[in-house]
Parts: sequence; C-alpha cells; structure tokens
Amino acid sequence: MKQRRDCIDLVAPFGAAGSVTLPGSKSISNRVLLLAALAEGKTEIHHLLASEDTRYMLDALKSLGVAIDEQTSVCTVTGAAGIFSRREADLFLGNAGTAFRPLTAVLALASGNYRLSGVARMHERPIGDLVNALRAMGADIRYADKEGYPPLNIFPGEIDLSAPVSVRGDVSSQFLTALLLALPLTRQEAVIRVDGDLVSRPYVEITLNLMARFGVTVARDGWHEFRLVAGSQYRSPGRITVEGDASGASYFLAAGALGGGPVRVNGIGRDSIQGDVRFSDALEALGAHIDRDEEWIQARAPARGYLDAFDLDLNHIPDAAMTLAVVALFCNGTSKLRNIANWRVKETDRLAAMATELRKLGASVEEGNDCLEITPPDTISPGVSIDTYDDHRIAMCFSLVALSGVAVRINDPDCVAKTYPQYFEDFSQLIDAPVIAIDGPSGSGKGTVAKRVADALGFHYLDSGALYRLVALHAERNRVGLHNASSLAALARDLPVEFRDSDIYLSGDCVTDAIRAESVSEAASRVAQFPEVRQSLMKRQRDFRRAPGLVAEGRDMASVVFPEAALKVYLTASAEARAERRYKQLIEKGLDANLATLLRDIQQRDARDSGRSVAPLEKCADSQLLETTNLSIAEGVDQVIRWFSKT
Repeated sequence: MKQRRDCIDLVAPFGAAGSVTLPGSKSISNRVLLLAALAEGKTEIHHLLASEDTRYMLDALKSLGVAIDEQTSVCTVTGAAGIFSRREADLFLGNAGTAFRPLTAVLALASGNYRLSGVARMHERPIGDLVNALRAMGADIRYADKEGYPPLNIFPGEIDLSAPVSVRGDVSSQFLTALLLALPLTRQEAVIRVDGDLVSRPYVEITLNLMARFGVTVARDGWHEFRLVAGSQYRSPGRITVEGDASGASYFLAAGALGGGPVRVNGIGRDSIQGDVRFSDALEALGAHIDRDEEWIQARAPARGYLDAFDLDLNHIPDAAMTLAVVALFCNGTSKLRNIANWRVKETDRLAAMATELRKLGASVEEGNDCLEITPPDTISPGVSIDTYDDHRIAMCFSLVALSGVAVRINDPDCVAKTYPQYFEDFSQLIDAPVIAIDGPSGSGKGTVAKRVADALGFHYLDSGALYRLVALHAERNRVGLHNASSLAALARDLPVEFRDSDIYLSGDCVTDAIRAESVSEAASRVAQFPEVRQSLMKRQRDFRRAPGLVAEGRDMASVVFPEAALKVYLTASAEARAERRYKQLIEKGLDANLATLLRDIQQRDARDSGRSVAPLEKCADSQLLETTNLSIAEGVDQVIRWFSKT
C-alpha cells in the first residue's frame, strides 16, 4: 500500500498550459454503479472513476451480493433487479456521501438487516432529514449513536406511499437524490415534495438524467414536486460511459485563466449533464477566454492580465465554487461568494476552513452564515502551509496559489484520493515548471553537477545521455545495426525503460552500470547522430518536466528540447582535466586505464561531437559558461545554484 505523504511543496511556476484528460465524475460514477446494481440485466460501465468513494460503493454492492467484474477499461455489473441476495450486511462507507445517502434509502426498502457506518467526519454529517422522510413512509431506521447522524441500523419496514413523501431541500440535494433512486424499487406510485428551496439543483438533474438512461422517467413540477408512476423498474441500457469530472475540471480551467494558458480539459464539453460545467461561464464572466466543444473546454488568461472581482450566487456549483474562492485572490478587488451554506455539511465545514486558509495567504475574509467576502492581499504570503482537513477539494483548489508566483505547501495532499488520486501528477504536467539545462563536452562533470543541483533544489533530474545509451544497448541486445536509422528510431520510441530511485531498468534488467561501459558510450554517440532517434526521444525527455522543476543534462537540452529553460549552463573543462578525472574514476573502480589513451579518446570525441551535422557540441548564445578545470564539483554546484537564484 502506498504511504500517504505528509505534504507536497509547489514552487512558483512560470505559467500553465497544455491539456489533461479528466477522470470519471464521482457523482455520475456512484449513481451509475447503484443504478446498474438495481437494474435488470448487465451494464458495461466505461471510464468509471477509480477513487476511494467509488471503492466504497463497489465494495458495499459486492457485500450485498451484486456480481461485479472489474477490468482495467470496463466494469461490468450484473443487476439484482431490485432484490439484493444478501439480507444482512455491515457496510463501512468512509466519508462517501454519494454512497452513504443513496444506500440508506435503498436498503430501507430492501427488507433486510443492515448497518451503515463511516469515518468520524461522516458521523458528523447530518442525515436526519433523509431518515425522517423514510420513517414517514414506514421504514425502520435507528440511530446507533447520536440522533440525526450516522451510524445507522436498518431493519425491514412496511412501506406505504399512499401519501406524498416530504423532504427538506435546503441542507443537501443528496437527500432528494437518495429518495428518487430508491423509490422505483417499491413499484408503487410515489410523490416526493421538497420543503423549502432545493440546493445544488444541477446534481438532482444528474440523478434524473441517469434514471432515465436506466428506464425510469420522473415527472416534476418545478423543483418542489417529483412524481414516479406505478410499475417503474430499472432496466440496463447495456453500456454507459461516465463523463469526465466537471468539478475536477474547475482547477485546470482556473489554471489556464490564471497561468496564461491555454489549458484544455478533455472529457466534458458544452453538453455535459453536470452542473459544475457552468464553472466555465463564471470564469468567462470574470474575463477569461473560454472555448467549448462537444468533448472539451479550454481556458486562457484575459489579455489585460487580471480577472474582474465578482459577486455571485454559487448555489448551482457548490463544489466548483471553492475554486472561485481561490481565484478571488487574483481578482482586481473584493469578491463575494453567496448562497453556499451547504459547504458547512460537506467533508469538513468548508466555509470556516476556506476562510482560515485564505487568511493565511494574506487575504481579508469576512465569513457569513452562507457567504464569503474575499479581498485579495497586495502580495500573497509566500511559503504558507495549507491545511486540507482531509478534504480533497481544499487540497486541489489551493494548488492554484502557486500560480501567483509564490511557493506553497499543501499538507496531506493524498486526501485527493477520495475523487482524483492522480490530481497532483496531472497538475504538474500543466504548470510551467522551471528547467535548468546543462550541456558540455564528454567528461566535463556535467552529469555529476546536474544531479547534485537537482538534489539540492529538490528538482527532478534527466540524464538525456542515459536515454541514448539505453537505445544503443537495446539495439545491441536486439541485434539492430547502428546504421539503421528507422529501426533505431522505433526502438527509441518504445524504449522499455524504467527509472527507479538511482537505478535504471531496461526490459526489467538493471542496466545502471552496463550503460556506462565505454563501448556503449561509443555506440550512443553514433546513435545520437540520427535525427529520427532524437525526435523519437523528444517527448519522453519533455515528459520529465514537472513540478517543482527539472535539471536536464545533455546535448541539445538548451537549444532544442527546452529552449525556454530558465537557466542554461555550458559546463566545460580542458581535455587534460577531463582525461585525468576519467582516469581516477576507472582506477577507483579497480579497472585498467591508460591516461594517454583516455586523453586521445576525449579529443577525438570532442572533434566528432563538434563537427557532426545533428546537435553539434556548441555553447548556446544565452548559456552561462562554467569552466571547471580548476573548480571542485561542490564549487560548480554552488555557482549553478547562484545563477538560478537570480532568474
């Protein structure tokens, strides 16, 4: 099991651009899983979200006897046709409201003995309004501890739907969603009436849309009355694809608006059934440039360089509204988020938590019962540690602070596993992490200096020369001639390499030492002359660029691969000094070495590397020259770090 990290440090990037394919929506995933389990027939679910919340739903359904086949690309659910085979179960549902609330209603109608519990925070989230509605129709639900809150014990009841079912709508839309999903199991005519204003209406629209996909249509009178006809029954549509997570899209769209962009999110589009897709409308109203297609949405910063302050009712996008609270730090005045009282009954009291963390950054924040008023600071406080309260959305939205130009620490970042386990990896692919590119002749010490600079700064490290050596070694092992450019390019494109800590693996074999052999280095120099090979390795090299930064060492790192590098260094030393260093390395390893031979080899390689037509050895015009003939490694490292600190 992967160890949960204490924190992650995000250094200030230079901007944000690129594209990301969203994971499946949590709201849709858990609804579809439950509907498929209740339906008649098999359902193939594609693009199902893999997260803690969906795991709780999957495990609960399996505990109830539902047959589920989980494969990498598709999850197949064999529906129980409304009748679970297991009439007793003890279900632990973590902090997954999208699993706990609907399962409470469904199991209240299932004529069995069930216990539902969760983490401590779930036991603080109110469920009394849903329980009262279910009890009024004859369900037998008892509180195991505190009145109005989980855990719950459920027993068989006598369900009577002759009178309308009433439920409050101003606490959580999940109570109404739970009743809508469960009542078709009775096959009776049913009327649900909502008392008060319904919050988060778009999430109810998701429920109605998906119920219709499974054969049950609900008539409604505005948002106050919902009617199901007698004989309603869920039937599998056969195949269903989960949309990308619109709430998750908000962080990347905001990154595009704040970090220059463009940033494109794939997996949702203008016709999404999720209400949080309207976050893009809010960004557009603030001045961001938004483009939309059927399958994607894209955001760019306004040409004027800032976003307008806002005063918005955000009840329709409560999750994505949290992203706007952080965006308010970048706006040109005081912003107000209104009608967000239901933040208080989420994974944490989000109103209080957001106010606390925004103040840490220097913002002036007024917290009301259902609103936040945020005045951005003149300068955002650097180096702040953001507490996340085991709340995935707080962790994700505060990652945007790095785009202000200051470093930020996110505590307990792996709480994002609740809905988006790969969030920080995807975010790091979009932000313009700084690059230090170091080049120089063979034996100059650029590899050692680059690795130590990376370690000192906490940056990632790319030894591009190792990639060419790996291609050469892979060619040798597969008996591909070093003159065959197209075959070498194919090997480079699909190179089966894995970097683990300090070791390098090729097709599963550790080759850390093997690629340093003189014969392999010689072959790598020949392989690197082919433009096709260099092009094949280009994307692989650029993929190393991610937060907090990268030190990339090797030929054409500064001129071709990362021409926009924050710092470019050309590190060199006399041929005699380089030969002496190589001689000492070989002797220390117990290998035979001849100083004169090593000097001749280095001089010949310099001539060959400088004279070749592809990526010749030469200093870029904007590179810093670092002459190390009379410098120690430590002195060279210190000089590079000093230069970088001034960028």
